[in-house]
Amino acid sequence: MTEEEQKQKKEEEIEEVDESLTDEDVVDILKIKTEKIPEKEEPAQEKPELEEEKIGEKSEEEKKGKIIIGKEKKETMNPIFALRTTANREEQVLDFVTSNVEKKGLDVYSIISPHGLRGYIFLEAKDRQSAEESFQGVPYARGLLPNLVKYEEIEHMLEQVKREINIQKSDIVEIISGPFKREQAKVTRIDQQKEEVIVELLESAIPIPVTVKIDSVKVVRRESEEEPEEEKEE
Repeated sequence: MTEEEQKQKKEEEIEEVDESLTDEDVVDILKIKTEKIPEKEEPAQEKPELEEEKIGEKSEEEKKGKIIIGKEKKETMNPIFALRTTANREEQVLDFVTSNVEKKGLDVYSIISPHGLRGYIFLEAKDRQSAEESFQGVPYARGLLPNLVKYEEIEHMLEQVKREINIQKSDIVEIISGPFKREQAKVTRIDQQKEEVIVELLESAIPIPVTVKIDSVKVVRRESEEEPEEEKEE
């Protein structure tokens, strides 16, 4: 076949193909071509989505880290321990424990004996070891309870103590803790804000004012109670 004959055959084949395609076929071909375009771009779009997910995971870990820090801060608060005692010996145990803490320099920050609660006193300490060392060798002390005490659980007891304190000027009181323990004194002034009283020791030759905490004294008698007795003697 000559070259001219070959060209004619090709042109005839092309015309046959073009004539066989309908309008619907052309539309389908265009759809296929347009659908293939985003498929090629999808791999490029997946990368930033993965990076965004990783960024999200990091932010959650950072949030978890902050919560852990918050827990550590809460744990640094001074715990409160309940120390069991023999009933009606709470004040004696409190005095012995106070003496131990001062002598040994223990990290015990407050010792509380709530009014009306028998068989327990409360210790605010750095840790359990410090609390246990504070009552070593103390009679009538029977050991710490295993669980910590929340401040909210004893707060109402402390408020009750404050309400029931009834000390007046000129009252005769007994000092129940500190260097002047078991000494009797006369109240000369009361400082409600500082919760302190200024007293004068009765057995002292020279009246020296001594400042003590309100919860360190108990009223023995009222000054007004002595007057009738003095009148009877006269």
